[in-house]
Order: sequence, then structure tokens, then C-alpha cells
Amino acid sequence: MPFDADLADRMRGAMKRRRGISEKKMFGGICWMLRGNMMCGVEVGRYMFRVGPALETEALSRPGARPMDITGRPMRGFVWVDARTAPEAELRRWIDLATRFVGTLPPK
Repeated sequence: MPFDADLADRMRGAMKRRRGISEKKMFGGICWMLRGNMMCGVEVGRYMFRVGPALETEALSRPGARPMDITGRPMRGFVWVDARTAPEAELRRWIDLATRFVGTLPPK
């Protein structure tokens, strides 16, 4: 998964004051982990957020969101977000939504 360095820098900036966050190269791109659990990532022109099945409908109702589909079958609980619809304040709201789910997972 190639990634956009500018979007990665935006994500780093939005994550810098959060606790328990680590950055990891995965699938040829970059993902951010909360206590060892994948929470979000960047690709070219879009973000990926892990929101969990219970928050998926809420996530998909937001502008720029669509189901994450890599293999022809949507991945439940994961969404793509068009980067143009997520300036700084909106990016923080997406991170908050993903944290609501990933924050409930046990640390790895």
C-alpha cells in the first residue's frame, strides 16, 4: 500500500499529543497503533480508520467515507476517508471515532 508523505505528516501532527500511540510500517504504508492495536493509516489521497462494526454506520454517514474494500469484500469495521474531506479539525474527529473502538481493545 503506497502512502502519501504529506498525509502521513498530517496524521503524525494530529497524533503527537495522544498517549499509547506508535507508528508502524505495514503493507508498504504506515499505520498508527493504539496500545499495539491498529487504529488508522494513510494511503495515497485517503486515510483508513478502524471504527469497529458498532460505529461503522455512523462513520459511513460522514462526508468522504466509504467502506474499506481491498479484496472485493468490504472489511467490516474499517473505512476509507477521502483526505480532501478531512482537514485538521475533521481529522481529529476521525481519530476520536477510531479511538472509541480501538480504545476498548486489550493492549497487545
